[in-house]
Amino acid sequence: MKDRLFAFSQHLMPQHAISRVARLLAESKRSSVKTPFINTFIKQYGIDMSEAENSDPASYANFNDFFTRALKPGARTIAKGEKSLACPADGAVSQLGDIKQGRIFQAKGHDFGLKELLGGDSSLESEFQGGKFSTIYLSPKDYHRIHIPFTGTLRSMTYIPGKLFSVNPATVNNVDNLFARNERVSCIFDTENGPMAVVLVGAMIVASIETVWAGLVTPPRQKLTTWDYPSSGKDSIQLNKGDELGRFKLGSTVVLCFPENSIEWDKNLKEGSVTRMGEEIASY
Repeated sequence: MKDRLFAFSQHLMPQHAISRVARLLAESKRSSVKTPFINTFIKQYGIDMSEAENSDPASYANFNDFFTRALKPGARTIAKGEKSLACPADGAVSQLGDIKQGRIFQAKGHDFGLKELLGGDSSLESEFQGGKFSTIYLSPKDYHRIHIPFTGTLRSMTYIPGKLFSVNPATVNNVDNLFARNERVSCIFDTENGPMAVVLVGAMIVASIETVWAGLVTPPRQKLTTWDYPSSGKDSIQLNKGDELGRFKLGSTVVLCFPENSIEWDKNLKEGSVTRMGEEIASY
């Protein structure tokens, strides 16, 4: 009952206004604001600062700078196999499995549409029909930079406006079509083994979504926008497996999609599995 009430209350909240206020606080450079905020956050969530490239909380420019902190070199190992896929983020598996008749399983009694997730493009939807998906939830304590699972060339990026429901388990279990309703950025890469979709899903109090090639994508953008990129030449964008792809300023979710008969998930990966960026999660 408590979870259902929490989920219902979000329908009544001014989601974007709350997130804008949170963004202002998270970007404040005033020591009297940022330092207590950062220290309280570290204590509340048990953040391991020994992994951070910069381990001094007081030295960060603002809370967002701390939240998207880099890790020390070698803090994560990238899966090395030629056919292996590396986990894009620290977090936990919300769900994984097959894309069935254009629907992706969210939680018991809830699913969402592949076409809607990717921004309403029918031809793009057809590339992933019958394929595999995985949804990875990043909690507040997690490292919040997102990395590419496999070497690929960026084909397109689409910003899709939407709601900003929380993506914590209570909401996932009680709000239908959640990941295809929330604001998100869909990135399509072409790899030597076919296309790969990496979708960065926004959430309540997520101040922004960034990519390494475009910088800040949202806010303040408000309408569906697609950018296409060349497949070769000096203006093409290629990322090697494990390279940083983007980041969330406050936590959210990554949805991965692959075509039919292209990958197999690691046999030990299941709902609730804790993930570490770089570890092998699947293979072509």
